[in-house]
Amino acid sequence: MSNYIGKITAISVHNIGNKAKEEAMVLSENTLDLNEELTAILENYFNSAFKPIESFEFFNENSLDYNVAYKTSEGIFEKPETLHEASKEYARKLFEVQDHPNIKGGEFYTVYFKDCTLNGEVVDAVGLFKSENKDTFLRVRQKAGDFIVEPQTGINVKKLDKGCIVFNSEKENGYVVTVVDNTNKGGEARYWIDDFLQVKTKNDAYHKTENALSMCKSFINDALPAEFEVSKADQADLLARTGQFFKQNQNFNLEEFSNEVIEQPEVKEKFSSFRNQFESAHDLQIEDGFDISAPAIKKNSKVFKSIIKLDKNFHIYVHGNSNLIERGNEDDGRKFYKVYFDEEN
Repeated sequence: MSNYIGKITAISVHNIGNKAKEEAMVLSENTLDLNEELTAILENYFNSAFKPIESFEFFNENSLDYNVAYKTSEGIFEKPETLHEASKEYARKLFEVQDHPNIKGGEFYTVYFKDCTLNGEVVDAVGLFKSENKDTFLRVRQKAGDFIVEPQTGINVKKLDKGCIVFNSEKENGYVVTVVDNTNKGGEARYWIDDFLQVKTKNDAYHKTENALSMCKSFINDALPAEFEVSKADQADLLARTGQFFKQNQNFNLEEFSNEVIEQPEVKEKFSSFRNQFESAHDLQIEDGFDISAPAIKKNSKVFKSIIKLDKNFHIYVHGNSNLIERGNEDDGRKFYKVYFDEEN
């Protein structure tokens, strides 16, 4: 997914305390007064933490009508002029779910963005952001020929704590949503995603590619050696070939992958049954075919860097063709790898 956050046209700011600590919720009376300089700073602050990779969607087990964030966003898209009053609905919901003593209070922003770009489509968006952590800054000023250094506490505009952007697209499926949660260090921090927003990963090309990659890695590293006698070099070779298959193809076809990468009939049969086990264990579906997501491949590229680690002395990097690696044992019990090559660079 590629996107660009457009121009800010309105912002409402409230302060949401921790309900468990009996802290208050303070709602502002009007939207924030904006000027050109402040707008530019805030646009950079809100936009900088979002990486256009994984997308989410609002959901509710019964109906989207019961998802407060979804319904409130829907109302704003229908009447953008209601943003300030609608921001109070978000704020009340956020205050209700901040009921763990470890959750920090902070400023909560509701923002309307005009003319955002989402996969080539121009749409509006609603942004929801929360600043929890404060940094100390030094203000240096001159007074009567001397300099005065004063510590000040404020928000670091290069560190967004929590954020969400709701794009006005795919409304019937819970919109297209991106999420940032940079303070999720404990279970209580999931309140932003699970309790306030109630979002789940969208079943798009990125998600499908990640699931397939995860299944292949798990099969090669865990299921294969448990069932067959396989060397580390063979595993490394399979990992490398798997990575190459995903990088070299625009579309994933499960049968084609099995024929080209897995190859051996008995291993292919095990791979097929493992797919069913993996789907059941992770409550997901690996589709027979789908478009491969380049961002997902890039994010997971390290997974398929095939390395054979030998004690703490040597690492062998395998990029394919395990026939060029030979493993053996000396008469004295020492183990060795023999590597064949054509050129030395």
